[in-house]
Order: sequence, then structure tokens, then C-alpha cells
Amino acid sequence: MESNALTAVLLPIALAIVMLGLGLTLVIEDFRRVVVYPKAVLVGLVCQTVLLPLVCFSIARGFGLAPELAVGLMLLAASPGGATANLFSHLAKGDVALNITLTAVNSVLSLLTLPLIVGLAMEAFMGAGQAIPMQPSKVLQVFAIVLIPVGIGMAIRAKAPGFAERSAKAVRILSALVLFLVIAGAVLKEKANMADFFRQVGIPALIFNLASMAVGYFVPRLLRIEERQAIAIGMEIGIHNGTLAIAIAGPTLLNNSTMAIPPAIYSLIMFFTAAAFGWVVNRRREGAPAQQPEAA
Repeated sequence: MESNALTAVLLPIALAIVMLGLGLTLVIEDFRRVVVYPKAVLVGLVCQTVLLPLVCFSIARGFGLAPELAVGLMLLAASPGGATANLFSHLAKGDVALNITLTAVNSVLSLLTLPLIVGLAMEAFMGAGQAIPMQPSKVLQVFAIVLIPVGIGMAIRAKAPGFAERSAKAVRILSALVLFLVIAGAVLKEKANMADFFRQVGIPALIFNLASMAVGYFVPRLLRIEERQAIAIGMEIGIHNGTLAIAIAGPTLLNNSTMAIPPAIYSLIMFFTAAAFGWVVNRRREGAPAQQPEAA
């Protein structure tokens, strides 16, 4: 979006609220849990940081997306899972503890992986002459907006767990509201072009969303990771932090409203597909014979 007082202030505040809500659900143990679920965490992170960008790149190339829309979709692929994944994982009877761990670890890893993936995407789709450089100072500014609220939320959770528990629900509702406002802002900014953007990127965004959940679920199952953990990884990979992706595309960093459109469209789609995914895997599990979970 173009830099103006509304977007320049609203996007960072929206992102900070979302990340504060995430921090209120985290404790140090969530990071230590990596040693409890080493295989599941490793598979989830490889799916998120390696397989997903490759799948997204193939979809963007296959559909011949315009360069800025392709980079916008890749920006979304590089973004970590959102806190909403934890809620959908709980509803789908996934391993929520694993979700929280993956969100926590991948949010930190994205300090390195997100600028790298987006930089490569801009080079591939826009060319060296057209690519917009991701200035290190602005990258650090974005992740300060991400990590400082998470740290504040974790500190509140550590010092006043009861208050954090009571506040988390209200912050989740507020996060959903600001996400809606951010998406609405992205759509309204480009309302004259929205029909054309939906035509160009609507189907690729849907396919990428379905492919994300399929990779997140079936790759772990092929590697003999138990069902609840595979559901958690599927939700984690299928539900991205769209607010972060839109903020990076906006005036906070890239200042390109077109790049914000794929994350906005994806964020509208993912809630419906996540609900359908949860229903399908639970129906499938109810019809399957009971099995002993394999240790991670």
C-alpha cells in the first residue's frame, strides 16, 4: 500500500497486536519442546522453509503470474504460521503443543529465511534491475515489531499467567478484527484492480493453500509421524501470518500495494479451507482403526 498516515500506523499496530497475542500463549518451555518432538519439529520446519517455497514458486511459474503478484505469493510462503493455526489445530484435534512450538521456532528462524526467500523471489520474478532491495535497517524494524510484542506477551505470561490467560482471548478477537481491517485496507487500496487480481491470483492462491495443507499433512505421515502431529503441521503450514506478509509488502518495507494482494486473498481463503481440512482429517481418523502413536 502507498505510504500514508493510516497504513503507516495501522499496519505496524495490527502486526504488534497479533504478535502480542501470540506471546501471551508462549512460555520458554515451548522452545525447549524441540528436544521432546525433534523429528516432528524438524519435519515441520523443513516443510515450512524448504518445500513450501518450492511449491509456491512452481505454482507462480506455472500460472505465469505477474512479477509483483508472484513475489507477493512467495512473501506469504516465506511467512511463519499464524497464531490462528493453534486454534484450528485444537478444533481438528491436532497436537497444539507442537503447533505452538513450531510457531515460536519458525517466527525466530524467519529473521533469516524470510529476507532470503523474498530476495530470491524478487530476483527470479522481477530481475536484478526491477527488484526492490530489502534494506537491512527496515528488515530489522519489521522484526522488532514482531519480536518485541512477543517478548512482552511472554513476560506477562511468566509474571501473571492468570491475567495472560484471561487477556489472550480478548487479544485473539482484537487480532481477528485488525486482520480484517488490514485485509480490507489492502483490498480497498486496489479496488479498481481487484476483479483482475482475483482472476489472476485467486485460483493460484487457493491451489497454494490446498497444497500447503497437503504437504504439511502427508509428508509427515509418509515419514511415520503420528496423526495428531501431522494435523498440527498441516494447520501450521496452511495458515500463514498474513498480517506480517501484508505489512512487509506495505509501507513498512517494500511499499508495493500489488504485492499485498496475494496475502490478502490467501488470508480470506485459508479459514474456510482450514475448517474443511479439519473436518476431512477427523472423518478419516474416525473411520480408521486405532493405532499406537510413534514416538517422535
